[in-house]
Amino acid sequence: MELDSPEARLWIAAKLGCTPEALTLTPLGGGISNHVVLVDAPGCRYVFKQSLEKLRVEQDWRSGRDRIFRECAALRAVRAIVPPGAVPEVLFEDRDQFTFAMEVAPADAQPWKSSLMAGEVRLEWAERAGHLLGTWVRESVERPDWQATFADLTVFGELRVDPYYHTTAARHPELAQDFASLVDECLNRRFSLVHGDFSPKNLLISSAGMMVIDWEVAHWGDPSFDAAFLTNHLLLKAFHRPGSWRQYQQAAVSFWRALLTHEMPGWLQPAAMRHLGCLMLARIDGKSPAEYIQSEAVRQRVRNAAVDLIRHPAAVAGEAFERHFT
Repeated sequence: MELDSPEARLWIAAKLGCTPEALTLTPLGGGISNHVVLVDAPGCRYVFKQSLEKLRVEQDWRSGRDRIFRECAALRAVRAIVPPGAVPEVLFEDRDQFTFAMEVAPADAQPWKSSLMAGEVRLEWAERAGHLLGTWVRESVERPDWQATFADLTVFGELRVDPYYHTTAARHPELAQDFASLVDECLNRRFSLVHGDFSPKNLLISSAGMMVIDWEVAHWGDPSFDAAFLTNHLLLKAFHRPGSWRQYQQAAVSFWRALLTHEMPGWLQPAAMRHLGCLMLARIDGKSPAEYIQSEAVRQRVRNAAVDLIRHPAAVAGEAFERHFT
């Protein structure tokens, strides 16, 4: 059963104990790796999520569907250590169908990406993101049992290391050693829980606060990857909207300022700055290019900046913006 098939209505109705006619199903997209459906039923409203084996991209990109269960485990674990509402509650999971159901985000919630793309940059959201990341890094270190639960790096390899680092390095052989050393460092630094897709599209903002979704790449590893991943998205949007680069820079600085109030290890920021250039280049020449950067002239500007940051990493996030927009 696939959530986008006619059979899904019957299956969901049976799960919820109602008639198929009583359901309203609204596809939510699910990005490139999942089916996600909003389900309205008598007396309840849930989001159903199902993992895909073959991702929705032009190239052949696959990942084990059982990653959905790692996501459930991460949601349940992190929910206990972050502020109320910061991650959705898992309601149930179905291991035969690689599906789970979770609570719905607040009615006024929208991806932080939407406002950032419109040039609406509110620093309090960047600060909130920094505090949330800092919280689960700090708190997960105090839970050594999580290391075994989230130790498997298979999905991180399938959804991040291969498509972002290996693919991009193959297309830029002159940088292959830079990518290889960074991957080796990242995979061997096992420090805390890592989200693995800490992007503005997965940070839902509302009057109730910020909710972090899409934990399918969660693992025990190098938290500098999460910090770099978010910084990279802010930097790419500055290339997309260069007239607003200063606002995106201020957001990156606010994010880092909030994150570092949580007593992060001294290596975290330098390591993240090493990731930054590689992630920038990956969003141009990897398997998952940034869909909003269409102009070849802008793409080349990003390439040039990425190569500069790979060869000469910025000391802090704000410097990466200053270097390429002044």
